[in-house]
Amino acid sequence: MSDVATIIDPADRRPRPTYGKLRFNASSGWWIMTEIPPHVALRLKGVFAQIDKARTGTFTFSDTPMMCSDLDWFTSRYPMQMSKADRRRLTDGRQRFERERDEIETILLPTWRPGEPTRLNPGKRAFKFQEKAIELTIRLSRLLVLDEGGLGKTVTGIGTLIRAGRFPAAVIVEPHLGSQWVERIEQYSNLRAHLINSTTPYDLPSADVYVFRYSNIAGWVDVAGKGIFRLVILDEIQSLRHGDRAAKGRAARAFISAAEVVLGLTATPIYNYGDEMYAVLDYVAPGALGSWSEFCREWCVLRGGADKWIVKDPDALGTYLREQNIVIRRAYDDEEVKAELGDALPQPNRLVVDIPYDHEVEADSLELCRKLAIKVTTGSFVERGQAARELDAAARRITGLAKARHVAAYVRMLMADGEPVLLAGWHRQVYEIWQQELAAFNPVMYTGSESPSAKDKAKQAFISGRSRMMMISLRSGAGLDGLQAVCNTLVVGELDWSPQVIEQLIWRLRRLGQQRWPVNAVIPYADGGSDPAMATVLGLKTMQSRGITDPMKGIEQVQTDESRIKLLAQRYLENQR
Repeated sequence: MSDVATIIDPADRRPRPTYGKLRFNASSGWWIMTEIPPHVALRLKGVFAQIDKARTGTFTFSDTPMMCSDLDWFTSRYPMQMSKADRRRLTDGRQRFERERDEIETILLPTWRPGEPTRLNPGKRAFKFQEKAIELTIRLSRLLVLDEGGLGKTVTGIGTLIRAGRFPAAVIVEPHLGSQWVERIEQYSNLRAHLINSTTPYDLPSADVYVFRYSNIAGWVDVAGKGIFRLVILDEIQSLRHGDRAAKGRAARAFISAAEVVLGLTATPIYNYGDEMYAVLDYVAPGALGSWSEFCREWCVLRGGADKWIVKDPDALGTYLREQNIVIRRAYDDEEVKAELGDALPQPNRLVVDIPYDHEVEADSLELCRKLAIKVTTGSFVERGQAARELDAAARRITGLAKARHVAAYVRMLMADGEPVLLAGWHRQVYEIWQQELAAFNPVMYTGSESPSAKDKAKQAFISGRSRMMMISLRSGAGLDGLQAVCNTLVVGELDWSPQVIEQLIWRLRRLGQQRWPVNAVIPYADGGSDPAMATVLGLKTMQSRGITDPMKGIEQVQTDESRIKLLAQRYLENQR
């Protein structure tokens, strides 16, 4: 075996072959493997799938307990020349991985109980499944909690703040959730919370928790870069799914860079394709999925363009993330959740209803669409991309307008018996039609055009009964709480390309505190415009998301009960006579 060196085995003094060198580089924080014979390199690439198959010579690996365990196993089969210090580091990493694995497996057992319940304010408590996530975050210092919407991820976050005791802490939230987080912190704990409303830094008042918005963190990068925030919670972390390409992504990186504990919260980490999981997870546990190129090689295939990486086996990725204790997710149908909540959160009643499509409205805009379609098929690369985006936007706007009056008529029927309705849309012109058609119900607006304070006022008007209808933007309601106290009917008046956006809307009503079950999610569908194409794409995206967040669960059983809608229709017709 001329291509290998030898070392002396201290146990029996016999020479043992080695198959390369492995050393830890303290300056880079990576393990570096060199001088690997070709046949061992082939085996190495088969075991560590993230390695580029074309790479030769030098191979690098992250210094995590899991990776140390894998490298220790590999070098037991193919011994490497290592210093005594590096051998101790590798062994310590493996032992740490095994110790953490055993401790975490104990926490995840159904019989686990917290040593001491999290001390919340009188009358408030954390459920056992929330205590598990709190305990895991404290043990691991990094965790992504993917619990289904409405299961109290905010309580998990507050409990983590209390148990970790790393102050000052920063909580970064969607723009419309700042006031809600401050209110919940004050309701559940004695912590002092301060809401950051400015993009310009100022002298911070004394507080335990500073609540930032994703829309203003860019102005606080220099402050965060000093490492003053010891614990960072990233609420609705899917807002960072575009990674460091977005300004808020780069700003969030400054907040987490020196944090001792990082907790990510979302029920919907993926809005489009599975590659978004990489960006989301990389803020909670940087490097856990390797580099971007390694992630793409190991887990993805390219589809439909240079920026659409599809996870080829979503179930496998979802299982892997759980096995590595990077994420935790609980759903309504999990046994540990049912044990505490019973049947308090039944499945929503999803109804897809056919409505007419106004072709006369469409005809007014067909010429614009025709010109854009020609560019998409015949233009230059840049022209095709721009025209495709414009065509998509135009088709969705036209479809919304062509459906608008028919959607309003359907909503009017639903509201005939006095029940409030949450109506979701996207385009301002569509909202204007709905406002005219449904003015009798005093609609309030919760869209991207309103300021956070205006949204708070709209929410209070709806909850108090001053308004019987809230018009909400498809992407403006993630994490919003309180509507379930007065409303159990959602109408999705315009479709979104992401199925998770619709799930987020359903969870505004299907959550603890709902007074009337089941929640009814009505989706008016027109056999024209962009609706048919969007419905097809939504199927693929649902498969990507469900496999990663709920691996091996298979096809979701959807509850559809039209009896209540038929009863409303009969009552409406009777009142019109």
